[in-house]
Amino acid sequence: MATITLTFDNGPEPDVTPGVLDTLARHDLKATFFVIGEKLAMPGRRALSERAAAEGHWIGNHTWTHSVPLGQREDGDGAEAEVGRTQAELGALAHPDRFFRPFGGGGHIGPLLLNQPVVAHLTQGAYSCVLWNAIPRDFADPDGWVETALGQCAAQDWTLIVLHDLPKGAGRHLDTFLHRAKDAGHGFRQEFPDACVPIRRGDIQVPLDGIVSHREA
Repeated sequence: MATITLTFDNGPEPDVTPGVLDTLARHDLKATFFVIGEKLAMPGRRALSERAAAEGHWIGNHTWTHSVPLGQREDGDGAEAEVGRTQAELGALAHPDRFFRPFGGGGHIGPLLLNQPVVAHLTQGAYSCVLWNAIPRDFADPDGWVETALGQCAAQDWTLIVLHDLPKGAGRHLDTFLHRAKDAGHGFRQEFPDACVPIRRGDIQVPLDGIVSHREA
């Protein structure tokens, strides 16, 4: 038996996010939605995140464009354009801990995640950087990810899983996953394991060398 924290990246999506929220409501579970800033700014989409927040889910920042991992940016920056702009768009939707999740280019954890200007922005702005320890790749395997996810959850005491509210994502089989996880005796909580939060409210918790690029612009 293990603990699972649910997070959903890359929304909001009008054709998917409502169904994800409906499924979570049926199971009485709370998650965190890490949204893409430019999507949130599109007509009609903010209401989806407003609904999520009203139903008790947390809303976090997942960059403005989700295009190039911050540690790979040629200009060596992106702090304001990708992080600050999205946080401004979030406004009152943002959790007080100012959750930020970097783009991992397929879920990879390494020096591609952050760069020095972004680290400075996160610490000075009292953000909490939220990573993960399970990527079942629902975006690449929308019909087979459940087995992968269950295996990942069974292999560790506390799983912070990344799913996606995308057309090719977790939505179609989310109900099955949640039923099977409960049947296996796993529990759910909304909080994040400390090991997945290297920066909490602006305070660096662990050495960041493994997730910060030192490339020059």
